[in-house]
Amino acid sequence: MKRPILRVVGLSVLGLVLLAGFVLLMVRSGPLAPVRVTTAVVERGAFENAVFGVGTVEAERSYAIGPTVPGRVLAVHVDVGGEVRAGQLLAEMDPVELDARLSASRAAAARAVHALEAARAQVRDAEVRQELAGRNARRYASLGEQAFFSDAAVEAKRQEAGSAGAQLQAARAQLDAARMDLERLEAERSAAERQRANVRLVAPVAGVVTARDAEPGTTLVAGQTVLRMVDPASVRVRTRIDQGRAGGVHAGQKASIVLRSRPGLVLAGRVARVELNGDAVTEERIVQVVFDEVPTDFAFGELAEVTIATTRGGDVLAVPGAAVHEYGGRRGVWTVADGAAGFVPVRTGDTSLDGRVVVLEGLQAGDRIVVHSERELGAGDRVSPAESLAGVRR
Repeated sequence: MKRPILRVVGLSVLGLVLLAGFVLLMVRSGPLAPVRVTTAVVERGAFENAVFGVGTVEAERSYAIGPTVPGRVLAVHVDVGGEVRAGQLLAEMDPVELDARLSASRAAAARAVHALEAARAQVRDAEVRQELAGRNARRYASLGEQAFFSDAAVEAKRQEAGSAGAQLQAARAQLDAARMDLERLEAERSAAERQRANVRLVAPVAGVVTARDAEPGTTLVAGQTVLRMVDPASVRVRTRIDQGRAGGVHAGQKASIVLRSRPGLVLAGRVARVELNGDAVTEERIVQVVFDEVPTDFAFGELAEVTIATTRGGDVLAVPGAAVHEYGGRRGVWTVADGAAGFVPVRTGDTSLDGRVVVLEGLQAGDRIVVHSERELGAGDRVSPAESLAGVRR
């Protein structure tokens, strides 16, 4: 009798132990266990929003330098990367027959000058002859009235005066023709000089040579490029910004630029211009960002990462973006009070690049909210704050 009683007691104790263990397991690790969560306290503080984009380093003012007429490259005096000053000789084209044409034009213009002087002398001579013939005609007419000269003699002098007047008109016409001929030849000489000057390719502004597209001996057509150069003062980053985030971008905002070739260096810049045209295919907007101080080591066409600071706030409630959820058709956060979770609807504002969301209504400073949870929460669920959700529940 005694041994069966001990067996029953032992089995009962074992069953109670197993039941207690099962209950403890259910409470700590099973469906009845509190949900492990990570939490954060809502605080007021500074908030800075920004937008991010990728762009390419370009120059707003670039120049393609080449001949205006077909020809052969005679010499190239600069190389890629060379700094040049405004008006510096960069390259020369073979003038071929331009020098001979220019000499002929100058000689023709000089001859026209002499012809003009001769025409002026003829006008002066004709004026003197016309004045003398007029005086003689008047004198003969006066003496003819007194019967000293016959009517035929008086008429002859009048004819001489008229002929002298006609010669004067002809001399003046020749003078005008000589003057116009000189103007034409001067224009031709000037055109020849400009053509001769065009074979000397000079820098329009101070800048840097970025490409050398032709070498001495190369035959080019009109408009073909020999050299390309840019104005370093116009260097900027042509940045593409998502249209959904570009609404707050405007000229003058500060920007941070990281060149692909120098990933560890952040360069200061600012927004120079927001382009009016956007890209409907990629849904991006073009923003021109300039450097506060142009770096010395960069490459045109190099990719750059640009971050533009758009808004700032000195006393703003902001929560991690992971804490904001949709529950029951409303947008809000889960709060923790007395070990239980409760859903609080909120009205949110901007979202920063680091994932923080501005809370405009619904929370107050000091509220504790759930950031991450190991499963979906429901109203009234018991929660257990933890430093991290990583690892296995014990």
